[in-house]
Amino acid sequence: MTEHDDDRLETPCAFGLLAATVALMTRYADPAPDAKVDVDKMRNLIARKIVSNLFFLQHHPSVPAHFGQVMAQAHQHWVGISRDPAATRAPDLSVALH
Repeated sequence: MTEHDDDRLETPCAFGLLAATVALMTRYADPAPDAKVDVDKMRNLIARKIVSNLFFLQHHPSVPAHFGQVMAQAHQHWVGISRDPAATRAPDLSVALH
């Protein structure tokens, strides 16, 4: 054992990483109304973390290849969202309903 063996980072559990990513996606879709950061800023920060998590899920050593492919596709989608969160906003349908 060398002095640097303790410096190695352990790979996070794939299920934990997936659960955290789903939680982030949920908060992205439904931002906390009492957040201390404005919604656009919060969504941008959350989207960037989702991009990071999906990258690590895509390359996680314990997930099957087909799961990694799905994560790669989701990663690409979220890269676009992280660059332009306004593009993913749902249209205001209340105007059309009146």
